Order: sequence, then C-alpha cells, then structure tokens
Amino acid sequence: MDRIQIRQTEGVLSLSLNRPDLHNAFDDEMVDELTRALEAAGADPAVRVVVLTGNGINFSTGHDMAWLQAMADMDAGRVEAQAARIGRMLQTLDTLPKPTIARVQGSAFGIGAALIACCDIACGVSGALFSFPDVRLGAVPAAVAPFVLRSLGTRACRRYFVSAERFNAGKAKRLGLLHMVVEEEELDAVIRQQVGNLLANGPQAMAAAKALLQSLSGLGTSPAALALAAGEAARVRTSGEGREGLAAFIEKRPPAWVG
Repeated sequence: MDRIQIRQTEGVLSLSLNRPDLHNAFDDEMVDELTRALEAAGADPAVRVVVLTGNGINFSTGHDMAWLQAMADMDAGRVEAQAARIGRMLQTLDTLPKPTIARVQGSAFGIGAALIACCDIACGVSGALFSFPDVRLGAVPAAVAPFVLRSLGTRACRRYFVSAERFNAGKAKRLGLLHMVVEEEELDAVIRQQVGNLLANGPQAMAAAKALLQSLSGLGTSPAALALAAGEAARVRTSGEGREGLAAFIEKRPPAWVG
C-alpha cells in the first residue's frame, strides 16, 4: 500500500492517510486500500486499538480532483458503484470490532469528515475546519450521509449539507463530530492517553459494547431493546473475559489483558 501508511506497535495499529501532497484526498485506490487495511485490522487478534490519522497538514479534503473529473464522464451505474465503495469503507470502519480513535491533525471535508464520524473517539486540533462541499459541485453528500447524520443530527446536517459552509473545531465539538479539541502540540499526548485508557479494557467487552450499540440503534427503549440489552449483559458477564475481569477486580490485580 502506498496511499495508507501502516504502523503497529504493542497492540496499537496506526493507519495514516498518506497523500500529503494532495491533502489526503481520496481516489478509488485509496478507498480500496483503507478498506483492506481496516478489514485486516478487524481480523487480527494482535490489534487492540486502531488510530486513524493523516500525514501532512490536513486530515483529508475528500475526493481528489482527478477522481471528480473521471466521475464527470460516468453513467449513473458507475457513479452508484463508486458511492457503494465509499459506503463499504465507512461501514467497515464504523463496525470495526476494535476501538477506533480519529487523530485529526488538520481539516477534514466530505469523506474525511465522515471517517471521523465513524470512529469511537475523535480528537482534533483547534485550527481544523470541516465541511460537506458537494452541493457546490451540484452533487449531494449521499454516500457519507448515514454516518454523518447519526453524528451531527438532522438539524445540523440540514444546514451544512445545504450551505456547504465550513465550520471550525469548536463547532464540530458542539455538534458531536469531535469529542475533544486541543492545540497541535497537545494532540499526541492526548492520543496516547486515550490509547492507554482503551488498552486497560477488555478487548472482547469493547467489541461487544460496540456491537450492542449498533443493534440498539433505532430501537429506543422498546421491550425488544431491553431484552437485547439484558441478554447481552448476561452473555458478556459470564464469558471468560467477563469472569476474569471481575476476579481481577475482587483480587485487586490487573486483568490478564493488561500486559
């Protein structure tokens, strides 16, 4: 892979978008590379945490110009297939059975902002900007909409999908796209702290928590939701990891998954 830089150390997999000269803009090859890297991370038991970031000054500015130019000559079927590829990449990140952290070192537009919305924890620098500029090109951010809508909510999406205006990191935090906003020199320390927090948790329990939230989405507090939650609570608590975690707490020792 040359569009995605991969580093793995002590259970932490760092995936860096690696087209800094193009502000990490996406083409079809980059979409496929990131999808494959995420699929491999999900299947690798040695991966405990995934950190997604970008090389260069921006996280990702969305589609690259050459890809947009190619789309201008595509029929509806090919455009739909391209959107489906983007959707698959985002869904792979969104449903990854490992905790994910977005390390947002710069601005993120379109696909880039959607990647952040798919991560469990998102930390960005104060100078970052965000937008969904599709309508400026006579298009709509349809491929990213399901993931961004859940993060920002309908009201905010109605404004920013229609206006295509940029908003800053403080607004991104208030809207729910970012969890933390820090200065550039603080970013790595905050990411290390978050990684440490995640490595202290049961790997299977975190995967189960993510899967439970996916299953509960849209069910509200219905009887089906309550039954699902109760059954999953019992399954995880009585699993090997669940019993080990409780035993470690009672015995005042670190659990087995903490090296």
